[in-house]
Amino acid sequence: MESGPAVFAGTVFVLFGAALLGWTAVRVRHGRPVALGVAPRAAAGWATVAGAAALLLGAWCFTRL
Repeated sequence: MESGPAVFAGTVFVLFGAALLGWTAVRVRHGRPVALGVAPRAAAGWATVAGAAALLLGAWCFTRL
């Protein structure tokens, strides 16, 4: 029964990370701002770091099964 929360958390983190990385890539490719009021390179960099961290955290959750 303890694997249920790990599967749920891992799925949420992986979906969030993939969506954030995909959204950031599309915004950068079209030359649109990733975050308003923030330098474009800094916003894209931090969004990429956050997306990658979410993917890694999701993968870690799946290893806890």
